[in-house]
Amino acid sequence: MTTVKSGRVLVVGGYGAVGATVAGTLGAWFPGRVVVAGRDGARALRLGGVRVDVTDPAGFGRALDDLGDVAAVVLCVEPPDAAVARACLGRGVHLVDVGATRRLLDGVAELQGAAVGRGATAVLSVGVAPGLTNLLALRAHEAVGGAERIDLTVLLGAGERHGADAVRWTVEHLAAPATAHPLRAELPGYGPRTAYPFPFSDQYTLPRTLGAARVTTRLCLDSRPLTSTLFALRRAARRPAVRRALTALFRRVHAGGDGFAVRADARRGDLHAAYALTGRAQGRVTGLVAAHVTRELLAGTLPAGVHHIEQLPALARLPEALAGHGVAVRRLDDPPEG
Repeated sequence: MTTVKSGRVLVVGGYGAVGATVAGTLGAWFPGRVVVAGRDGARALRLGGVRVDVTDPAGFGRALDDLGDVAAVVLCVEPPDAAVARACLGRGVHLVDVGATRRLLDGVAELQGAAVGRGATAVLSVGVAPGLTNLLALRAHEAVGGAERIDLTVLLGAGERHGADAVRWTVEHLAAPATAHPLRAELPGYGPRTAYPFPFSDQYTLPRTLGAARVTTRLCLDSRPLTSTLFALRRAARRPAVRRALTALFRRVHAGGDGFAVRADARRGDLHAAYALTGRAQGRVTGLVAAHVTRELLAGTLPAGVHHIEQLPALARLPEALAGHGVAVRRLDDPPEG
């Protein structure tokens, strides 16, 4: 197991929609140990933090050295590559990455040797999707004795005020070619919904971590009209001008609630298992997931190396740990008797 040193937690993007929840939650658990950081130095300084820029890995490394006693970094913004992760792990600093881009997560995964060599731990796929979707997929996968196919369905609230980066990320990935057909799924509290293939990173990670041959993640919004509009523009969104217009539109339009739901269906032959999770304020819950993961890191319960959240047994019951924050998880199929 890792040897956890005392030290501070640097929350990068700690004044944003997700980061503020991370910083506030960890600050309550570890008073005086949380440092808010980000590219907007004025906002960070107002919160007693420091300026760091994830696009400048050399400068990021100097900031870690100047602080001197950083035990863990929580990345609530996406850097352009894995250089920031390398700066952390190479110094023996633990990392919790809230990012959701496949290319970036794969880049961090390649730092396994560096992490183990310095006794550092990196946890990836931390949030709602990826994150809670991975943990539900693990449960469904185990319930059928090893899934051949896993279908993940994500419903997000169109009324939630997501940060600019989250909206931009969603629109940018809308342009990715569809790799599967839409699927209709029953979501607790929302009824039957049609969800469309969307390139969340969990569907690329889970075949490696669980061994399932086929994993597909699909997305819908709680607003049916907005869901139809969004995916009708999928081909047009390949043009930069259209993506810019859609980003501006979805930052202004909030025609829905702030609830979310995720569902995982696993199938092996005739066997089927399904789990669902519901909650409110997806950005806040993403921050809570990151905070709980960070607490496990500081407690020394997680092994050195680079791991996706579903690879760490200590985090398997994390959905239940969020029950006090309005998160509910349930099994939807009828498990066999005996």
